[in-house]
Amino acid sequence: MKLIIPMAGRGSRLRPHTLTTAKPLIKVAGNSILLQLVKDAVKLADEQIEEMAFIVGDESFFGEEIISELNVLAAEFGSKATIYRQRIPMGTGHAIMCAEESLNGKAMVIYPDTLIRFNESFDKSADAVIWTKEVENPEAYGVIKLNDKGNIIDLVEKPQSLISNLAVIGLYYFKEISQLKDQLQNVIDEKIIHSGEYQINDGLLKMIKNGRVFKAGKVSEWLDCGNVESSINSNKKMLDFHKIDKIPLVSSDVKLVNSKIIDPVYIDSGVVIENSTIGPHVSIYKDSTIINTSIQNSIVGSSSTISDANIIDSMIGNNCKYDGNYKSVNIGDYSELI
Repeated sequence: MKLIIPMAGRGSRLRPHTLTTAKPLIKVAGNSILLQLVKDAVKLADEQIEEMAFIVGDESFFGEEIISELNVLAAEFGSKATIYRQRIPMGTGHAIMCAEESLNGKAMVIYPDTLIRFNESFDKSADAVIWTKEVENPEAYGVIKLNDKGNIIDLVEKPQSLISNLAVIGLYYFKEISQLKDQLQNVIDEKIIHSGEYQINDGLLKMIKNGRVFKAGKVSEWLDCGNVESSINSNKKMLDFHKIDKIPLVSSDVKLVNSKIIDPVYIDSGVVIENSTIGPHVSIYKDSTIINTSIQNSIVGSSSTISDANIIDSMIGNNCKYDGNYKSVNIGDYSELI
């Protein structure tokens, strides 16, 4: 099995945090979005992942440091990282085709924009599986249409009338991904373009038209991490899940001085907390210092210093200094509010 991971986007909706960190490497509830999603995909696949093909952008943003992180991540799962570049953003289908040399055999395609939870396996005998989540407002999403056999027969983007309430979440399985490659090449050759881009859906629809059997997978949770508000909300929900799963969240070397922790919170190694109240639903990353501060439902990056503050519903980047009376903040890396 292979994982094909398109991640070349700049994450503009998460700025300023993505000005210095690729969106899939933003941390939520202790680990990067990418690591958590890969971990779930590996568990879902339930077999050895021989290769992880990462499609990244150009070297000006996705430099050697990020490439090194991707190699380490793949190695953690006993897999090999292969790096491809999508130098011009031309859509989801084009991104996959940038990894053309890896598009053979069994594979899962995952777009690292979200976090998921699932409680069921899937039908590996199908030609393809598209994972979905039941939503209350299907008109805001791309949805699948099923026939009476439970096979997917159509994909509809933001339907004006009710097709189904099963929204496509950006996770796919292919028994033979070269079939998708062939159809995406046809899409490119035929110049089937939407808003100037080649989309994966057009390749999928060609596969369905050619008689390939598509099944629907379902996830129990689908957590968006596309902007600051949704990332904070996903941090909250993931911390709740970690608490239920009894996953240790506070590093053993955290220095607490006259402070109160209200679970669930994630606190990384080297963090110092003095005369403060932390939680619930707070993640604080490596080597940060919190003094005379109350923090709730927020994310604080690594090596940041916060003092004399009351913070709620906020996201603070790495290497920041914040001292003041602001109540809700969104500041990126290397910023100071004093």
